[in-house]
Amino acid sequence: MNEQDRAVLDAAGTGDATAVRAALAAGADREARDAHGRTALLLASLGDHAGAARVLVAEGADPDAQDHRDDSPWLATGVTGSVEMMRVLLAAGPDLELRNRFGGIALIPACERGHVDYVRALLRETDIDVDHVNDLGWTALLEAVILGDGGRAHQEIVGLLITAGATPGLPDGEGVTALHHAEQRGFTRIADLLRAAG
Repeated sequence: MNEQDRAVLDAAGTGDATAVRAALAAGADREARDAHGRTALLLASLGDHAGAARVLVAEGADPDAQDHRDDSPWLATGVTGSVEMMRVLLAAGPDLELRNRFGGIALIPACERGHVDYVRALLRETDIDVDHVNDLGWTALLEAVILGDGGRAHQEIVGLLITAGATPGLPDGEGVTALHHAEQRGFTRIADLLRAAG
């Protein structure tokens, strides 16, 4: 790796937008990758460094470039829950159907982790597939129930998904619905929301 490429990766990882711009001007490859296959834009996304990401997006960096773990800048926003980074990357035209190593799209980890503001913004500002099924046989709704804690954030996310048109009765790979999972886990409020949604 040359000095400029190393500089752009380092700068993106620390969020130094000025140094990112300087490295690119000096000839750094905007798609340079570190030892793990991570691009500068992915490093910026993982660190929630929106300023650095804006510079890279303006230079045409790829929001869908996946590393050795199938993470991409866009997919990382679902993990971090950063609404600002989501909007920075939306300007780059990410593939909303891009899948992570579990076969999931950005919406699914966001629902699991209880990122309410991110889920709300993503559902309002994109046409992401609310019923996408990952390799485990889980939709975002199922993941919010199965891996969530049943608390206020996950309750709100279940409501947002239902309002956005998620199909409440879609079962997991074993044929178990979100309602049944909610009842088994004692998530009364979520179970009520799912029953009301039919």
